[in-house]
Amino acid sequence: MEALLASFSLVALAEIGDKTQLLSFMLAARFKGRQAALILGILVATLANHAMAAWLGDGVAAHVGPQVMRWVLASAFLAFAGWALIPDKPGVQPSGSRHGPFVTSAVAFFIAEIGDKTQFATIALGAQYPSLGAVVLGTTLGMMVANVPAVLLGERLAHRVPLGAMRYVAAALFAGFGVLVLFGL
Repeated sequence: MEALLASFSLVALAEIGDKTQLLSFMLAARFKGRQAALILGILVATLANHAMAAWLGDGVAAHVGPQVMRWVLASAFLAFAGWALIPDKPGVQPSGSRHGPFVTSAVAFFIAEIGDKTQFATIALGAQYPSLGAVVLGTTLGMMVANVPAVLLGERLAHRVPLGAMRYVAAALFAGFGVLVLFGL
């Protein structure tokens, strides 16, 4: 349960204002009235990307000693805290003319998550918690909680969510996890 809650809360907060949330707004504007297909594409891409990331984290943890792993994880979470303070800009432009909303959102989201802080956080969470299913479920739910409203409510939501404040909350959460891991709490 701890892995699920930690994974969910980290990703849900880290996604506020992230490039994939901006991508959700863009896709919703491009494919008006096709929200279900967009949401399903986001879900499939997130499950695939985060399952790979958690599996990678688990593999790293299996080959590194616990002391080294503790320092690596603590450093990673503290780095994510700093990274969370940097606002994202849209990096993936959906082409989408030849493909429908499902394929466009699945491919765009999968690509946008490669090298993203939430992917690296999922790798770290996969290394920290033995329950990869809980990690993938938690990170996927966090991603969906942040992006589904962006798809459904579009621009109206963007003006009501204080993105700057949410970046500080996400940074504090990442830093808190870093400190907890460092001190073995």
